[in-house]
Amino acid sequence: MPPTKLPTAVSDEVARLRSIAFLNWAHAVDHFVLLIYPTVVIGLEVIYNRPYSELIALSSAAFLAFGIFSLPAGWLADRWSRRNMMVAFYLGCGVSLAAIGLAPNLTVLAVAMFALGIFAAIYHPVGMAMLIEASGAKGRTLAFNGVCGNLGVSLAAGISAALAYWVSWRVAFLAPAAISFASGLVYLWLTPADRHHAKTRQSVPAVPLTPRLAVILFSLFIVIALSAGLTFNVLTIALPKIVDERLSSDLPLVLVGSIATAVLVCGALAQLAVGRLVEYITSHMLFAIVTGVCFLGNLWAAYANGVSLLIALAIAVAAIYGQVTVNDMIMARYTADAWRGRVYAVRYFLVFISAGAAIGMIALLHKTGGFTFVLNVNAMIALLLFVATLGLVAMIVSVEGKHRAAQPAE
Repeated sequence: MPPTKLPTAVSDEVARLRSIAFLNWAHAVDHFVLLIYPTVVIGLEVIYNRPYSELIALSSAAFLAFGIFSLPAGWLADRWSRRNMMVAFYLGCGVSLAAIGLAPNLTVLAVAMFALGIFAAIYHPVGMAMLIEASGAKGRTLAFNGVCGNLGVSLAAGISAALAYWVSWRVAFLAPAAISFASGLVYLWLTPADRHHAKTRQSVPAVPLTPRLAVILFSLFIVIALSAGLTFNVLTIALPKIVDERLSSDLPLVLVGSIATAVLVCGALAQLAVGRLVEYITSHMLFAIVTGVCFLGNLWAAYANGVSLLIALAIAVAAIYGQVTVNDMIMARYTADAWRGRVYAVRYFLVFISAGAAIGMIALLHKTGGFTFVLNVNAMIALLLFVATLGLVAMIVSVEGKHRAAQPAE
């Protein structure tokens, strides 16, 4: 007998799960490729005979593009095709990484880093809108996606350091270039076009807001995005150098990368925990708890050394990653699907444009007072994040109370 065709419901479920799997993989790739250079740069100090503060500044082009180009990426995805934008993400990152790995000098390297930032900017506004549409904003699905992104961050330090140490710094870029490009070809082959979906997406959020409340709520989200972005980027970009400087400057690069990876894995564990906790604690209350812990972890890290430094960094990293999951859930509840690409684009524009500021901040503050000064300032920014979150919680409690009161009695 010829094979029977899968029922439509089954085939749709397979397509949905496949889409989620590709989005999870893309999240890992996105964070991995941007954090290759902050690890490899430690070895480039010897090769180019330039100080860390000067070399790390070269990556600012990538992180600025990562923020700026999230805006047109989100707009194009909502108006054209989210799937096609993700194809461009995979293929573009692959080509840009190859250009970095083959760069003959630092000028070409900086230009290629800028191109990498442009294509890497696609994932968050586009991928998160697709993930929320496919999963219905379920906490566990968003948490696992966050874990995948965190694993990309975590493995970037260890794998890049190992490739640079055992082979060459160029291979640290060329190997992921091949993987990203191949992933794009497979994604294009297996994923159907979605241009026809653009006109059918819902234009009303789960909880409608008055214009005044919408302005207040999203103003708070702007403050949260900027402060969370700075805190996040300072920790992830500077972490390998913090380990190198505050533990022992005699540690080989491969060991520095491994320790940084171990610390960043704590973020993955935190996101899994948050994905479960959100089933028992309201997302906005959990948001406040996690951002409070983030402040305390950063403050402790500023004055810690040795093993206590690693514990403090692990707590700070776990908290800054844990807040991402609940942040996405809260935004999904107050944003219509038809606008999500653009709303997430604005959020991630603010989060990732702060990466450029974070690099400048690291370079300036490290030159002035070392990583004690860097981490103290980062703790103050984390405190601003916590205070803004408390304001958001107060607003949400009021909005949700009015929304429940307006619902017809069963």
